[in-house]
Amino acid sequence: MPDPVEITDSHCHLDFPDFAGDLPQVIARAGAAGVGRMITICTSLRELPKVRSISEAHAPVFHAAATHPMRAAEEPLATVEELVALAEHPKFVGIGETGLDYHYTADSRAVQIESLLVHIEAARRSGLPLIIHARDADSDMAEILRREHRAGAFSCVMHCFSSGPALAETALELGFYLSMSGIVAFPRSRELREIFAAAPPERILVETDSPYLAPPPHRGKRNEPAHVVHTARVGAGLYGMEYAEFAARTQENFDRLFTRAAGEAVAGGTS
Repeated sequence: MPDPVEITDSHCHLDFPDFAGDLPQVIARAGAAGVGRMITICTSLRELPKVRSISEAHAPVFHAAATHPMRAAEEPLATVEELVALAEHPKFVGIGETGLDYHYTADSRAVQIESLLVHIEAARRSGLPLIIHARDADSDMAEILRREHRAGAFSCVMHCFSSGPALAETALELGFYLSMSGIVAFPRSRELREIFAAAPPERILVETDSPYLAPPPHRGKRNEPAHVVHTARVGAGLYGMEYAEFAARTQENFDRLFTRAAGEAVAGGTS
């Protein structure tokens, strides 16, 4: 039986309680599906020790950290110096997820923006990519990204992109990447598929955002890194590519953005 096509889950949350009972098996299933790398994302710096320990214990797993915008009002504001120091860890590969979320937490807009600006500066100073969460905040997000990029360049991925075409265009104009989650495979996501289909394939990543947003045929169940292959198959169809070609393209894109994790695929391994 041939080895599975290699691919990367660029965004998951392996520290969440959903994986507490079977994390080694989850990582092994990912490897069996060809998922040789995963970035597990820390959404609160208080939880970083747990996230970091997962990446240290499992060779295919890397980590990133930030204060999630929905938690910005309830946690101490991170400092640039703190984030840059954390980024010295060899398996720390990105600053995020940070961003803006006005869906449930619009009342904390001011502190979300303040936190986002700290994380942008940390991305500049560390040289690591920014991982952006944006929900119901397209106008503010586009304006901040344009302004801040003019003030000093940084690299960035728009994680789990599900915003409108204007924010997609802004991100692409700045040289950023769009990450495709299981949402793109949902039947009602036609407009989102059109946004991705219009984007250059050299700017696309794939992710699960697990344990959330499982694509068909797992929708409604716990998502996990192995399921990124289903999202990638939808992505391949959008570009008229074979799955292997699209997976290889996303691998190249990942390596170009997440340089610290470039070439470190460990498919099938757990330690």
